[in-house]
Amino acid sequence: MEFKKCERCGCFFVTEGDVCQNCMPKDKLDIANLQNYFEQNSNYSLDSISLDTGISVRNVSRHISNNFPNVTL
Repeated sequence: MEFKKCERCGCFFVTEGDVCQNCMPKDKLDIANLQNYFEQNSNYSLDSISLDTGISVRNVSRHISNNFPNVTL
């Protein structure tokens, strides 16, 4: 384990992963929302995903690169 800065809120934490324990449930919810979004939509852009899901552009980009390697924008 190493000392890291949370990708979501910026606080420092010691654990595995990219987000702190407080942000982990939010990340899981975001990922589930994105999964549903991709299943229901075939034409999208970064801005439209963010607008339609309410997830920030920064977090959408992070989730796509980490969890949805087959999604291209």
